Amino acid sequence: MKLNNIQPAAGSTHNSKRIGRGQGSGKGGTSTKGHKGQKSRSGYAQKIGFEGGQMPLQRRLPKFGFNNVNRKEYRGINLDTIQNLIDKKGVSGEINQEVLVANGLASKNDLIKILGRGELKASVAISAHKFTKSASELIEKVGGKAITL
Repeated sequence: MKLNNIQPAAGSTHNSKRIGRGQGSGKGGTSTKGHKGQKSRSGYAQKIGFEGGQMPLQRRLPKFGFNNVNRKEYRGINLDTIQNLIDKKGVSGEINQEVLVANGLASKNDLIKILGRGELKASVAISAHKFTKSASELIEKVGGKAITL
């Protein structure tokens, strides 16, 4: 290795033009920043969303509604989906969170709520965080169990 063949690491240099390195570079003097004004000074940084003094978009738009930080979001799974799981995948016995996650109906951190659309023909024990009234009635009508976690 000699001084004449040292190069920077691949990907470490980005600019082909070196700005503000004298008049001979073609980008000296004002360094492409124009003459005077706030944006030409060193250390200039504007706020995110600043529109030159015009009322910014985030302040022009109306604010309404309420987002409850304590809201619990449930993953809804209908009884016809569970019946489809029993018919197509051959699941039997107990249907719990692990079974639903393994078949792609929920993720491991989801809270699960069983909803009452469709009908259930198989007698199975279903474990979930919540059940609608109609879903729990339909499950118990065919001899299954609705187990609330």
